[in-house]
Amino acid sequence: MTERAPAPPPVDPGFGVYVHWPFCKAKCPYCDFNSHVRHAPPDQARFVAAFRAEIAHTRERIGQRRTHSVFFGGGTPSLMEPATVGAILDAIHEAWPLDARAEVTLEANPTSVEAGRFRGYRAAGVNRVSLGVQALDDAALKALGRMHSAEEALGAVAVARAAFERVSFDLIYARPDQRPQDWAAELQRAINEGCEHLSLYQLTIEEGTPFAALNRAGRLIVPEDELARALWDVTQETTRAAGLPAYEISNHARPGAESRHNLLYWRYGEYAGIGPGAHGRLDTPEGRVATSTERGPEAWVAKVEAQGHGVIADETLTRAEQADEYLLMGLRLMEGIDRARFARLAGRGFDPARVAALLEDGMIEELPGDRLRATALGLPVLDALVADLAA
Repeated sequence: MTERAPAPPPVDPGFGVYVHWPFCKAKCPYCDFNSHVRHAPPDQARFVAAFRAEIAHTRERIGQRRTHSVFFGGGTPSLMEPATVGAILDAIHEAWPLDARAEVTLEANPTSVEAGRFRGYRAAGVNRVSLGVQALDDAALKALGRMHSAEEALGAVAVARAAFERVSFDLIYARPDQRPQDWAAELQRAINEGCEHLSLYQLTIEEGTPFAALNRAGRLIVPEDELARALWDVTQETTRAAGLPAYEISNHARPGAESRHNLLYWRYGEYAGIGPGAHGRLDTPEGRVATSTERGPEAWVAKVEAQGHGVIADETLTRAEQADEYLLMGLRLMEGIDRARFARLAGRGFDPARVAALLEDGMIEELPGDRLRATALGLPVLDALVADLAA
């Protein structure tokens, strides 16, 4: 078993806001996110008005908060004009004042055109950018349906580092025909760019995507379990040696450079989901509520204009549902979960026999402060581990 970094002390994640911009220039063949391609550019002023209305509606429902993080996801938020981003941030600040140290992240494509907007985003209030690089190999980028080259992506990384205090980028591994030694070299090249944070995702085949159809037809073959595990091990070893250990199953950072907004999700904090297809977890007088909005961009705008919000699902979660969500999210983290918090949410503790068996099998380990976390053996089979503990 490979050595793992010690768990950082958990902290209160605070309150965050997720803003979904649903438009892309093209749909990547592996992507099942709520993203849409339009031949004509969307009316950004109309969308700003709808974002403002949905933020105001949510403020009326939950009352005062202080915002610790904002995340513009998509879709491709870097297709927004900087003025659009600024207007949405102003609306959030009016509803829930931004903390002086609030993290404001925007996802961006690493094309030269979008990199040209980076200084405008910084002036609008964005202080962290997450770049969808996905690969540093031109053939792999073409196969992934990306619209940039490796050279263009690295140029955008350099522009981002000059414009923002904090920069992250994504890579996808376990691609067809990828060998561990090739991935190690590509990953080291990424690390050499000097970014503080990397999100490294194994390629998964999602139903309803073009990759799923190709996979069923035998025209796209992903690595089998043994090779996928070897690529996982290379990922952990290479990043740890470079001082960017995993703090979550797919995310690696220098100490102190973790994504505060994503930690909010994984620590089961409270966040508002704003925009088409956005999800939220809100603490209300009725209890913790799971919200989701209309996915279709034009349908969402129409709903907001008609009723002040685009929410289509609004469910008060039971204690068991909250406990299961906390378990599912928290076990992704190297800091693990607080057994006492699980017991408070669920109204019961874990089954001692199940915990003992998982400890004996080396799937979980105990940490100071009455915490549990998945081990290097447990993380690759996390879904099964969560199901066992939750039973």
